[in-house]
Amino acid sequence: METLTALKAAHVAATVVLLLSALGLAIWVWRTRRNGDASAPARTLQRPWVFVWLLMGLALLSMPFTGWWLVHLVGWPLGQTWLLASSVIYTVAALAWFWLVVRLNKLRKAKVGGGKFTFALAVFSFVCFIAIAGLMGAKPV
Repeated sequence: METLTALKAAHVAATVVLLLSALGLAIWVWRTRRNGDASAPARTLQRPWVFVWLLMGLALLSMPFTGWWLVHLVGWPLGQTWLLASSVIYTVAALAWFWLVVRLNKLRKAKVGGGKFTFALAVFSFVCFIAIAGLMGAKPV
């Protein structure tokens, strides 16, 4: 398989895995809370959900490398506005995701339900990654 095609596939696969994992966790927490369990956010870091978080982390780690390599192979200058904007949004979203994982781990140890801030972090990260996917799809020059 050609390198460019393989990199595109890896980059898209990492994006899809990240977004679907986040959506799956969100649906699980929503359904569990709707059934009356207030400790659902605190239980998202217990087995088997740790595998989903590790998968999301692996996707997060691979995306900057495959993205940079794609930009390098295609020959786009790194100073393009959409590349810079997506890099800044990615950095903020990845830090918010990491903060969310740390916060959920503290909630898990305290055995209490999550708050509005935890939900806001999750939504913020998800919206940022959707915005990045939109920028990557549109590639405005």
